[in-house]
Amino acid sequence: MKVYKFGGASVKDAESVRNVAHIIEEYNDGELWVVVSAMGKTTNALESVLEAYRHQFENREQSVERIRTFHEDIMRDLFPFGENEVWNEVEDLFIQLKESLEQAPDTGHQAYAEVISIGELLSTHIVSAYLNSVGILNEWADARELICTDSRPEEAKVDLKKSQQRIQQHRNELITGGALHEEDELLVMTQGFIGSNGENVTTLGREGSDFTAGILAWSLDAQEVSIWKDVPGMLNADPKYFPKAQTIEKLSYKEAIELSYYGASVIHPKTLKPLQNKNIPLYVRSFNDPDKGGTLIHEDDSKDQDHTSYIFKQNQVLVSIIPTDFSFIMEDNLSEIFKAMSEQGLRANLVQNSALSLSICLDDKGQRVDDFRDSLSGSFRILYNQGLSLVTVRHYDEKTIQRLLEGREVLVEQRSRQTARYVVRGGFTLST
Repeated sequence: MKVYKFGGASVKDAESVRNVAHIIEEYNDGELWVVVSAMGKTTNALESVLEAYRHQFENREQSVERIRTFHEDIMRDLFPFGENEVWNEVEDLFIQLKESLEQAPDTGHQAYAEVISIGELLSTHIVSAYLNSVGILNEWADARELICTDSRPEEAKVDLKKSQQRIQQHRNELITGGALHEEDELLVMTQGFIGSNGENVTTLGREGSDFTAGILAWSLDAQEVSIWKDVPGMLNADPKYFPKAQTIEKLSYKEAIELSYYGASVIHPKTLKPLQNKNIPLYVRSFNDPDKGGTLIHEDDSKDQDHTSYIFKQNQVLVSIIPTDFSFIMEDNLSEIFKAMSEQGLRANLVQNSALSLSICLDDKGQRVDDFRDSLSGSFRILYNQGLSLVTVRHYDEKTIQRLLEGREVLVEQRSRQTARYVVRGGFTLST
């Protein structure tokens, strides 16, 4: 039994959907659960539309129509108009989308989950219908009935045990209900990124589709998980900043978790832990070149130090917090500071403290950072720098560090035996 996850880039147009069908038909030989993200940049488009309706921007209806046209163009290429039930399913979803958008100014954070979840529902209905139309028989499953979470619409916390019970129950119902097809192979299509608290839809956070794949694999004791990306595997650097980035053939769960924590964007940080707990190997593979092996993430850590990895986070802000009475930074100060940060949905990318001050490097999320600073201004003096980059080097050497930092102003430096991290002024590019 395997789990495949396909991201938005792998279903961005009709030809990509056909490629997904080819991969499933060519590379799978048993029970398979498939997790699919929203098509292309649909999640971003839905977020923009939601903001337009919240603030009553002009042309908001036209933005919805652009999303509709995008999906209908893909469907028209895959099925003749009206000759597949999926056309009615998609129409119903757009009716639901418009209702959620019109209520968005009154429904607060819940509107986010109601609106954004439509992207995954659209993509899985379309991909599932296409697979069935070409003879790859599959069962469409609603992740809102499988992934159990708390009530937070965004970044919801998953109840793994309850989700496992739901997933296993659904699998058993499919088997006993006769959903097994030729050669007793079960193929299930479901959504990434979304779940439910039992009453309302919730979301698992951006890139949460990887996490969905991990939950399914953990729940069903999968043989392996494959995440299909538009890269040849997990790279040791983002090629936008490091043109000579290399594919890492093998690394351990521990190393992958470290890289994810520091900001590597290939794997969602939450995905790896459930796989590690049951020693389920994870492959990161290219949907453009599926014959290549990609990257294997597993238990063995013997190869971790064979490569140096570089992680660059742009658009950072460094907030320095100093008690106004010149007292020491103590535990009660830290509690107040991190509570204020959590309330704004901010995550510390790097923390450095002394007796008299605490410095936190954050993604510059505009108003959220401003509100965080304002909430502390009564008790602390706040200093901050914007337009920064955070550079992390894993398994470094001094020559590499010197080359990276040449001519740069370093505001914060942290080093351990394996990892060096620097907050530097300005953006970051690397041409060699």
